[in-house]
This record gives sequence, C-alpha cells and structure tokens, in this order.
Amino acid sequence: MKTRTTYFALAVLVILSMVISACAGAAPAPAAQAPAQQAASAPSGEFNWRAFEGESLKLLLNQHPYQQALVGELDKFTELTGISVTYDVFPEQNYFDKVTIDLQAGDASTYDVFMTGAYMIWQYAPAGWMEPLEGYINDPSKTNPDYDFEDILADLRNSEMWNLEPGAANLGQGSQYALPWGWEANAYMYRKDIFDANGLTPPTSLDELVEVSKKLKEIDPANAGIVVRGSLNWATIHPGFMTMYSSFGCKDYNEKMQPQMNTPCAVEVTEKWIDMVRSAGPEAWTTYTWYQAGSDFGAGKAATLFDADILGYFQNQPGTAAEEVLGNIAWAPGPRGPNGELRTNIWIWSLAMNAGSKKKDAAWLFMQWATGKDFLTTAAVDYSMVNPVRQSIWDNPDFQAKMAEQTDYLETFQTISANDMKIQFTPQPLFFETTTEWAQALQDIYAGQPAQERLDRLVASLTEQLKDAGIYQE
Repeated sequence: MKTRTTYFALAVLVILSMVISACAGAAPAPAAQAPAQQAASAPSGEFNWRAFEGESLKLLLNQHPYQQALVGELDKFTELTGISVTYDVFPEQNYFDKVTIDLQAGDASTYDVFMTGAYMIWQYAPAGWMEPLEGYINDPSKTNPDYDFEDILADLRNSEMWNLEPGAANLGQGSQYALPWGWEANAYMYRKDIFDANGLTPPTSLDELVEVSKKLKEIDPANAGIVVRGSLNWATIHPGFMTMYSSFGCKDYNEKMQPQMNTPCAVEVTEKWIDMVRSAGPEAWTTYTWYQAGSDFGAGKAATLFDADILGYFQNQPGTAAEEVLGNIAWAPGPRGPNGELRTNIWIWSLAMNAGSKKKDAAWLFMQWATGKDFLTTAAVDYSMVNPVRQSIWDNPDFQAKMAEQTDYLETFQTISANDMKIQFTPQPLFFETTTEWAQALQDIYAGQPAQERLDRLVASLTEQLKDAGIYQE
C-alpha cells in the first residue's frame, strides 16, 4: 500500500461537489497539507473559567436549530468566562464552501471554532485543519472537572476519533478531532392515523418495507407511500439507504478498501430500494434532498419517511405540520436485515477547533461549555436541540417528558442505541466524490439501467480512483 502522504497528495487534486444534506454538505478535498497542528499549551494550574477573561472568539455556524439554541444562550458563556463571542451564520447551501475557504487560509483563518460533521474529519484532519482535542480533554488545568467526557455517548465519541488511515477498523482510534454536539439516527417515521385506519404496522424487513410502501400508495394514489432522498449528492446514500444497506449485511468497502457495491447483497438491496421508490415514491425523486423529503411528510403529501429521526420531530410542530399530520407522526427503527440485525447509520453535528486559531485555550473553554451538561440540557429541554449527545440528558425527566409527546420516539431511540448504532461508512479521504458517484448510480438504475451492470461500472470507477490515491489494496 502506498504511504498516506501519497494518497492524500493525489486526493487533493480532486474537486468535491458541494451539496446540501440533512445536516451537512460536502467539502472539497484539501488543496495542500496545512501547517503542523499545534499542541495544547502546557498546564498552568487549576482549571479556571475566567483564565482568558477579556479575550474574544469568532465562530462559524450553519443555519440550524442547534445554532439557534446556541445563540439564544451565548450570553451565559460570556458571563461565565468574560470571553466575548461573535459569529457568522451561513445557510447550508454555501456553509461548507465558507468553512473550506477559511480553513485553507491556515494562520490567516478568521474563525476559532466551527460546526462540522463527522464525515468531514476524513477530509479536514489529514490536511491539518482540525486541532486534535485529547490533549485538552485530558488536562485538568484546561477542562472543567464536571465536564464528564464519558457522559457523551460512546458511539458518538468514537465516531470522531480517527488515526488518519482508511478502513472501518480505524474509527475509534487515534485523535479526537471533534466533539459531538447533536446527532441524528435514521429511523422510520409514519402516519399513525393512516396505519391504524388500514391495519398496517411498521415494516420489520426490506421486503415488508417495499410492500407497505406500495400498499400506502394504492390507498392514496395522489400522495407518496414513502419519501427518501434521491438527489445527486452523497447525502442520498447516508440516511435510510445506508441504514437498510448496512442492516442487510452489505458493506461499502472490505478490509482491503475494495468497493463492494456490486456484490449480490448490494445488488439485492439496491434493486428492491429502487423498485420501492419507482412504485411508491414521489415523482421527482431524483431532486429530493432532506428538505423536500421532510416538507412532503410534514405537509401530508407522504405517508412515511425513512430519514433522520429529528426530521420527523421538526415536521411535527405547530406551525410546521399540516393539520392532519400534527400529532399523528410515530417513530420506529428501520427494518432489520435477513439475520435480524439493525445497523443504523448516524449523522453527528459537531464542534471542531480550527488548527490555525491563535486562541486555542480560550476556544477550548467555549467548546467544553457548548458541549457541556448545563448548556446541552437547556438546549434539549427549552429549545429543539434533539437528539442530545449526552446520556444524562436522555435520562433527564424533563427531557423524557418532552419527547414522550412524540409517539414512540424514546422507544425507537432505545432500540437503535442498543444495536449497532454508528457511522456505517468506511472512513476514507475520497468519501464525498465516491459517495456522490454512488448516488449517480442509483439515479441511473431508477432511470432503467440494469442494477448489476450499473453497479459493476460504479465499482470499476471507484477502484481506479482508490488505486490512484493509494488507498486500494490488491
């Protein structure tokens, strides 16, 4: 296998498509290796929230309910620390363009802390754009003794640790490049009133998923039986499709980083998924992002949604949901695979420190406050910052009472978290372009191309890209 330097040097020549997702968009591959990451400064005694009083920080934030909760409580951080904070908020259409441009500036970067997704670590960390955080977390002079890092769900923490080597076994190792802040588990959301009226129950297998979706379309031909994403970007793969694909026992890459999208397992899932979408999905499926999928479901134009669990939550609010939808949304885990396995893919909105920041210790104070128990509990109970990343909040009676109003939301979370809940993708630096190409293959199959033939071509193309980048092993 070629050295890491070789494949990253090659990978940076590829321009990534910038796309909208449920909670993120892709970032272009790094243009060059950034300066070496700076270590946390030496311990200076006991922890003190006001150690950097008078300092100022600047944040880069995506427009999102999580960001709204943060801005609503930001004065409390300044009161606690004496650190002033300014921020810029950008919509998802261009948020990651802005992140990438700023991080490429290195020492001239404008922002100290930024919102990101776990997948972005696979692009940003090898370029030296993200500050490793374990030195801060483990330093009692820098970290509040009540911070309780272990309270953050282990699956989330481990998904943001990486040793910079491609391969599924390499998550949960190496450095902690970001802190989980809020997350989404992909689940099955359905109109309970429609299911009850027609004697239906949530599907427990892929075949049942297809059958129930078609049945719902027959019941109401004017609306979709199911909505899932279908637009030409990587985000089409990562919610419901990747959860079903993984639960079915399929892999994206094997241990040698050889693409597996044309195996019998993958072909079967793909054929049945596309049959479901053709028969029961929306007419303009190839244009559907998270926004269109969620909006259709909340507007009563679809009976079910297989996507981020919080998307159903946001669509089940007064002023958002149609009258017939409000209060009638229920949750269930995604269907299981043939061996009864449930492997749920997740998305994690996270906070990361710019390795080019000149105010790292002050930035760390902000990050631990923003991911700490006090703020996140307030954000989850008083705002719409769900799902919380801390177990203590899931155990909080006030939060439980709030979420109990959402039919089977808590029960669904418990089932998902008790099974294989994690990032199901294999980490690798060409993630965004290769996964977008996978979405193109789904669109081509939807348009009529034979699944096996099209997936064979996909694997051939990805194999060449991974070989050129020094990732593929013979």
